[in-house]
Amino acid sequence: MEKELKAFRKLIVWQRAYELTLMMYKASEIFPKHEMFGLTSQIRRAAVSIESNIAEGYALGTTPNYLRHLNISAGSLAEVECQIEIAHDLKYLPDETYDKLTEKTREVGYLLSRLKLSIENNTHKKP
Repeated sequence: MEKELKAFRKLIVWQRAYELTLMMYKASEIFPKHEMFGLTSQIRRAAVSIESNIAEGYALGTTPNYLRHLNISAGSLAEVECQIEIAHDLKYLPDETYDKLTEKTREVGYLLSRLKLSIENNTHKKP
């Protein structure tokens, strides 16, 4: 019997954030060993935080909590974007990988902002 997907897994923004995390883990495998507890660890934790907060906010079930966790996700996404820049400038990421990661972060950012806007608009509607 196939297990039903958890509701948050149906969200496209969660799916794309999860893809970004997997991409980030693979890309950071080539970082220098001396970065294991520095940039490698930080960029991986920030990436995981994006979809984790989407899932946690969704599971909490209230609009204020959901929006708060989506804002945390947006902050983590900004961290990842910054760290991708650093890794690229330090020549830890090849141009092609950098381009793919940057494109994925833009996609996640767009989807995240649209979800937040949708929730905010639905919250402020008059009955």
